[in-house]
Amino acid sequence: MAGKWSEIPLGEVITLQRGFDLPAHKRKPGKIPIVSSSGTSDYHSEIGVKGPGVVTGRYGTIGQVFYLNEDYWPLNTTLWVKDFHGNDPLFTSYLLRTVDFDSCSDKSSVPGVNRNDLHLIPVLRPPLAVQKAIAHILGSIDDKIELNRRMNETLEGMARALFQSWFVDFDPVRAKLDGRPPAGMDAETAALFPNHFEDTECGAIPAGWSVEPVVVAFDLTMGQSPPGDTYNENGIGLPFYQGRTDFGFRFPSHRVYCTAPTRYAKSGDTLVSVRAPVGDINMANEHCCIGRGIAAVRHKSGSTSFTYHAMASLYAEFARYEAEGTVFGSINKQNFENLQFINPPAAVIEGFERIASSFDDQIRALEHQNQTLASLRDTLLPKLLSGELRVEAVERELAEAATCKDLLHVPREGRRENSA
Repeated sequence: MAGKWSEIPLGEVITLQRGFDLPAHKRKPGKIPIVSSSGTSDYHSEIGVKGPGVVTGRYGTIGQVFYLNEDYWPLNTTLWVKDFHGNDPLFTSYLLRTVDFDSCSDKSSVPGVNRNDLHLIPVLRPPLAVQKAIAHILGSIDDKIELNRRMNETLEGMARALFQSWFVDFDPVRAKLDGRPPAGMDAETAALFPNHFEDTECGAIPAGWSVEPVVVAFDLTMGQSPPGDTYNENGIGLPFYQGRTDFGFRFPSHRVYCTAPTRYAKSGDTLVSVRAPVGDINMANEHCCIGRGIAAVRHKSGSTSFTYHAMASLYAEFARYEAEGTVFGSINKQNFENLQFINPPAAVIEGFERIASSFDDQIRALEHQNQTLASLRDTLLPKLLSGELRVEAVERELAEAATCKDLLHVPREGRRENSA
């Protein structure tokens, strides 16, 4: 794949164009993604730009780059690639991620980026064949990350559906009440459920279950923020999670560390956002420090999967505290502790935990793999695009690495949006 690499202005590689206005009242239900400066934010019935496409933020969130394989509508807060000038679209999306957007920002309270300034930034352009090879390597990593993400969504959906069936809809009890065996359940598990209901202040619940405040059923630790001078981004001290902004799909991301923690969460605790947006959840993946925007929760039985889905089931209750009487919504310790919860017997929780924990183990493994893959991609990206690493060498190493086995053969179909 030898060929000449040339240093030219970005504007000779791609032409960027401002996106289009589309106020909410003009949007029509459809399947065309509407792309804002932070990614897909809605859908529309009309096509703004034919795919494949590359979009980045013009105002608000700048520096993120989105690749779309299908038709889309870029909003006026974005810049989209109007002309690829014969270059590979996916490659250009990775090239844009190496560009210093801050050098083209006006540094105002609402950050903005100047399209003309971006066009002047010098970049290295490899031959088209090399572009496609680089895009294939990096794109395959991103596709594997996306495949893992979708698998995790499926696994979480299965566990959440099981929780809904057992602890919200009470399907096994209703089945036994009707003289039917509970669906998809062995005799030993079915025996854990009663065959009738009893009335409570929360309505009819399975006989032998109880309605209790959260504080009776769960251990609850409200976060507390240490002094600001104890924070760092250098990995010194414990991971410190301050609020919803740190949350990921299941586990929070490491951004800040703290050398003088005051409140803690244990690995496996459910982390609940107690400040707007109230009720969002994640799970602690290690011993960590929590700030005042988060509470750590665990059922007194110690069941981690049950706790996670139990907190998710209380979302409607948390939502009542969203902006209730204040500019920003929040729930304090007393109100959190007094939320009513239908608490099943320990044996039923153990039965759920046996099933759901297997889903969670798979989710944890796939999330760990995604962190490894994202780190690999971020390491390879600047080196491949600068020519420091050659494609052939990287392909050999990926083929030989156990964690990347078959990575370069991940199907490329169905790619919707990919972001740095």
